[in-house]
Amino acid sequence: MDITARCMVKKKALAGVCGAFSKRMYQTIKDAGKEADAVEVELGKAIKPEMIIDKLGKGDYDTVAVVHNETATGVRNPIAEIGKAIKKDYPDIIFVVDAVSSAGGDLLVPENLHTDILFTSSQKCFSLPPGITIGIYSEKAVERARSVPGRGHYTDLIAVHDYYLKKQQNPTTPNLSLLYALDYQLDRMLKETAQGRYERHLAMAEYTRKWANSHFEMFPEKGYESITVSTIKNTLGKNVGDMNKELGKRGFQIANGYGDLKEKTFRIGHMGEWTLDDVKTLLWHIDDIWGF
Repeated sequence: MDITARCMVKKKALAGVCGAFSKRMYQTIKDAGKEADAVEVELGKAIKPEMIIDKLGKGDYDTVAVVHNETATGVRNPIAEIGKAIKKDYPDIIFVVDAVSSAGGDLLVPENLHTDILFTSSQKCFSLPPGITIGIYSEKAVERARSVPGRGHYTDLIAVHDYYLKKQQNPTTPNLSLLYALDYQLDRMLKETAQGRYERHLAMAEYTRKWANSHFEMFPEKGYESITVSTIKNTLGKNVGDMNKELGKRGFQIANGYGDLKEKTFRIGHMGEWTLDDVKTLLWHIDDIWGF
């Protein structure tokens, strides 16, 4: 996020805001002293391509930033369609995607998405401890960064890029133990294949949605549900906190709603090394605790 703010934005950015984490992207750009406008939608709704294109036509923007998988609301924004629309009508704009809770589980190919920067973290679908950011960037992003002054130090994309070309390593000391873990995990991910991982995550998501709709309601608008985390509307007014304490005694844990959505929603993550059988077991325990 900080590399986007300091290295990509020359004058003004447009950020899609549909929840707490996409709002953080917007705020990060502003905190770097750059201008930023937001395309903001109601919680549970998705950012649509036409919203972005309409706003781009009304301002002088050089960067667009969108969160793919809004972890707070369980919304999966249509970044492929957004990227295609931006490339068609505004080819000079840098397109940045936060894929923190989707990359490695969902099927994301930067060339097909037309992203210039796509980044994620080690602790979500990669099933590793937190501590590493994983990013994929284009030559167009490097060219943009070279033209932006005041990129800072630690988050200077050019420093990272040029140092790697010269020495094939990071310019500052990285988390070496996690890099070894990442190397090991990537071998396992390649063996499963990107398509295989996508299909496994989709199967878990579809089973969870079916369960949710049999008792409650899904929170995201239909057709824009995440495949790595399901946010469920607490239509029965259940005490999620108390249920989670009991669930913890059984070796499982889910997440309450985030921020203002606490107790109004709850979230079930199905990503990383989880399988469909794991999800079925978790949901059986929730059924047992809540007496379904």
